[in-house]
Formats: sequence, C-alpha cells, structure tokens
Amino acid sequence: MNASPYDLNTSLKNTLALVLAGGRGSRLMDLTDSLAKPAIPFAGKFRIIDFPLSNCIHSGIRKVAVPTQYRSHQLIQHVQRGWGFLKSELQEFIEIWPAQQQTADESWYRGTADAVYQNLDFIRAIAPTYILVLAGDHVYKQDYSLMLAQHIERRAEATVGCVEVPLDRASGFGVVKVDEHDQIVEFMEKPVHPAPIPGKPDLAFASMGIYIFNTDFLFAQLIRDAGTQGSSRDFGKDMLPNLVGRSSLFAHRFADSCVRSAEEIEPYWRDVGTVDAYWEANIDLTSVTPALDLYDPDWPIWTTQEQRPPAKFVFDDDDRRGIALDSVVGAGCIVSGGRVRRSLLSNNVRVNSHSVVEDTVVLPNCDIGRHARINRAIIAQDTRIPPGLVIGEDPDLDAKRFYRSEGGVILVTAAMIEEL
Repeated sequence: MNASPYDLNTSLKNTLALVLAGGRGSRLMDLTDSLAKPAIPFAGKFRIIDFPLSNCIHSGIRKVAVPTQYRSHQLIQHVQRGWGFLKSELQEFIEIWPAQQQTADESWYRGTADAVYQNLDFIRAIAPTYILVLAGDHVYKQDYSLMLAQHIERRAEATVGCVEVPLDRASGFGVVKVDEHDQIVEFMEKPVHPAPIPGKPDLAFASMGIYIFNTDFLFAQLIRDAGTQGSSRDFGKDMLPNLVGRSSLFAHRFADSCVRSAEEIEPYWRDVGTVDAYWEANIDLTSVTPALDLYDPDWPIWTTQEQRPPAKFVFDDDDRRGIALDSVVGAGCIVSGGRVRRSLLSNNVRVNSHSVVEDTVVLPNCDIGRHARINRAIIAQDTRIPPGLVIGEDPDLDAKRFYRSEGGVILVTAAMIEEL
C-alpha cells in the first residue's frame, strides 16, 4: 500500500512524537551534575534536544511531548521559551510532561518503555494513529516523514531506525539483525560477534533509539511489558527483542531519511553520551567541511534566541593579539588579546589577554583568565579559569585536579576550580 501525499500528510497530523528526555546521561560525568543530558549545550548556541525537536517540525510532525525527569528545570525553561510557537487551535503543541509517579507503585520512570507507559492516559486523550519515539540526547538531522511513509507502506506494526556502523565497532551498540527484506530477526545488546548487514559484510545495523509504532499495537505491548516480571521496562533491552518473530517488525535505514547537503557526505548521527564523543562532535564543527552541516538553509536547527551582541576580537599588538583560527565563536564572545585555535566557544565566553585556548570546547558564560593555557579540554558552563592556570599539558596533574577521560580530554567545572 503506497501512501499518497495526502495520505502521508494526514498520517503526519495523526502522529505523536515522544522525545524522551528524562535521563541523566551519567557517562558525561560532571557535565550532567546539575542538568539533564538533553539540555547540555552543543555547537556553540544550541542544546542537544534542539536537534530532534527541529527534525519534528521540519518533518511535519506538530504534536510533540517531552517526558522529563532528572534535573529538568533548565530543560523545561529552554523548551518553554524557545519552542512555544505552535498553534494550539490547530491542535499543534510541544509540551513538557514531567514525571508524576502515575502508576500504582508511584515509581519514577524505570526505563524508556516505562516513560511512555506512565503517560498512557495523556496519549489516549490525544488519540494518535502512530507514535514516534525519539531519544532527546542524540545529534542528527532526519526527515521522519520518510521513515513514517516506509512504515505505512510495509504495513509494519513497529519500525526501528538503524544506522550503519563498522562491524569491528558494532559491539558497543545494540545491534539489529535483519533478513533480505530488512525485517528484524534478532536484537543483540552489545554482541561479541555482531551480525553483518545482508550484502554488506563489513557493516552492522545499530539501533538509533528511534521507533515508530502503530498506537494500538504499542499500547498492548506496553501493558504486557508492565506485567512481565523482571523486565527493566526498556524498549531496546526488553520490549522490542520480545517482538521478534511475533510481529511485523522492520528496520529503517537511516541513510534513506537522513538530511545532508550532498549524497557523498556520510549520514550523520552521533550519540554524544561520553566525554570523548561530546568533545569530538563539537571539535569536528571547527573543520573546513564538518560532517554535520549547520549552515543548511533548508533544514535549520532552531533554538531559544536570546539577544546577544556579536562576537568581538580586540588588540592587535605584538605582545597580545585577539585571534581565533579554525574555530567556532558564538555570540557575545570577546577574545581580548588571547589566541584561540581549533576550538569552539559557546555564547558569552571571554578569553583574556595572553591566554591560549587550543582544541577545546568552552561552554556558555565562561571566563579564561590572563596567561592561562588550555589544551584538549571541555570547560563547563559558568566556569572562571584563574589567571595563569595550565590545563592539558601534564596528564597526571590534570587527573588529580579534574576529570581526565580515556581519550585524554580534560573536563573542568566551576566546582573543580573552587577546590584548587
């Protein structure tokens, strides 16, 4: 059954997107001590949750709910201030659904499936035909309408978004095994021997945590899972593996719906859930042609637009010069006689005279003191680096004072600076 443009448009209007934003993201260490992972700043001016929300709007999905739980205050503020432009009279909305312990045992969300299960009453009131489940903590650009059209054409009950990863790296993911028609025949959680994609022996399908369900089918599976003893109440670990062989369950190839500027550019999807991955994804944006195109006028990423002055670079003396090379510099930044190379400065950062910042991600509202030297680091929001402090040159000293990742990235927070 092919979906005509009118049918697809109607289906999009009858689709509810659930952007799951309740998790802490503990692998980001101290970055998530005070806010949830989806609220972490990214790419200078955005927050991570802006990517799935922007994808929804561009894809024509205008019913969006954001279930929250851990450290959600900044996330709620951000969504309310930056994403309140839809028309409620047209039944369009982006709503925050805070965890309310709505089950009989009054528990918080135990897993991704439980976060949806606990909101079944709200979903029933909306009465969607399809439910799109998204993670609020991944960075990518995707046209969900193409994934929904394929779901409808296949007469699927559930569809799982999958990205191709090298077979030798697939053990770090949840891997989906498919047949020659992309029907899912097995789920494998971080397998030692991942299954290759048919016809592509060097690649495997990794689940992206993106799912489309027929609503009635999803309700039945959530209720069944809620009554299953020992379930961790998670889509990827419990519910979807149990559907293999018992339902119409398909994989959707991310390459078929990803948004990119040219065909030769890789389908970009990043789980920025570790310090190293977060640093690498931000630093990649300073390259000449990043894999993630933020300058595409046809698919802009939207966010809260606070009024800030333009970035400013001052002093051009022989002994101090305000410069930034191969770098991204956000609004409100002042590079005052310091040098910035291969780095990303978020909004409202000041780099003072004689300081050097290289291969570093600086989050909003930071101040880099005079004569400081910083290399290969992440400076957390609202951190003031004291004058003359050296970071990233002595691994042993860095590990004692700050957090040093396996990849050698130094994470520095305001609390760590206060303890020096």
